[in-house]
Amino acid sequence: MFSHIGAAAYKKDLDNINRLCEFLGHPQKNFRSIHVGGTNGKGSTSHMLAAILQTAGYKTGLYTSPHLRDFRERFRVDGAMVPKEFVTEFTERIQPVINEINPSFFEITVALAFDFFAKEKVDVAVIEVGLGGRLDSTNIIIPEVSVITNIGWDHMNILGDSLEKIAKEKAGIIKDNVPVIVGEVLPETKPVFEEVAKAKNAPLFIANDEFYVAEWRFKSHELEAMVSAHGSDVRETYTLDLPGYYQAKNLVTVLSTIKQLQHRGWHIEQAQIGKALKHVKKLTGLHGRWEVIREHPLVVLDVGHNEDGIRQVLAQIELTDHQHLHIVTGFVKDKDISKVLALLPKEAHYYFTRAQIPRALPEDELRLRASALGLEGVAYPDVNAALKAALSKAGKHDLVLVCGSVFVVGEVEI
Repeated sequence: MFSHIGAAAYKKDLDNINRLCEFLGHPQKNFRSIHVGGTNGKGSTSHMLAAILQTAGYKTGLYTSPHLRDFRERFRVDGAMVPKEFVTEFTERIQPVINEINPSFFEITVALAFDFFAKEKVDVAVIEVGLGGRLDSTNIIIPEVSVITNIGWDHMNILGDSLEKIAKEKAGIIKDNVPVIVGEVLPETKPVFEEVAKAKNAPLFIANDEFYVAEWRFKSHELEAMVSAHGSDVRETYTLDLPGYYQAKNLVTVLSTIKQLQHRGWHIEQAQIGKALKHVKKLTGLHGRWEVIREHPLVVLDVGHNEDGIRQVLAQIELTDHQHLHIVTGFVKDKDISKVLALLPKEAHYYFTRAQIPRALPEDELRLRASALGLEGVAYPDVNAALKAALSKAGKHDLVLVCGSVFVVGEVEI
């Protein structure tokens, strides 16, 4: 399992997923899909798109990874998780081919998602890329539209040591004649997307060139964003139940994607978009994105863990009223976390911990590495012990943030 052992579990080809789907009768061909990749924001973007499609009356599948607390979170139809019985039956049914080809955990989960959505006869499935794009197991679908949120530094040991190389891997989900929406581009990445899209005859749309957030504000743990199309003075106001300010970027990507779906004949009304965005968590079960689980002190969970993700979390902290900052954090050991640690504020109180998986960086080692960069705190063997310690020291007007590895966030007992 990549979640547990890291890069050693990554299969650099599509042979196994093709074999699994051949055994299952090619279920991925029995429903329409939207493919979502990128470094940060692809999970939130996928959930927002699924919420809108559900609200517009389409029976909607949603496949995302990893999960926070329950394996079945990865597979949803109209917000409901896959039944336990389906998982059991599926695993027993494909046991012969598992024994034959020894697929990875992720390859099996993708096949399960495709089989589940086909049997549920969904109208559309939003499929989130697991890692990269070109060789990701999800990349055997021909979607209605491809979406790439952004490119940043993550999984360099697998995807490449430059933004251009990472962009090339992410651009691997671009298909012949299928529109592609890119949320954000950099000088290093824009030429990559343009080159691949041209070669594939895929219409390319840069979301930031189509829409922009003219103004935004927080209101009772919601994000209110006023969005305009470039060249128009009309502003549309959206209220998101995902309050992180960084969701404004994802919102622009979502709106650009919906625009392309509308052009392709999908019936999605403006009122349905607004209604869905206000209830994304309720409609899709999304958690861990600036998720407030307690007030006084304010306790927030956020799965930001790479350099760009942590920058967004830190910007959100600056926008949040609090006296003292307490950070509970842990990481996996196969990533270069030095740049992430260097970004964290030295004035915060730290509670270093680890997830209960083999891939986790030991809490004492994390404490030593952080201390070398001026971040002082105490190490705890699990996240709930660390959170308990933070709560015992935090005042009622303080902010307690749990961030870092998605596995650390997922182990918080709510």
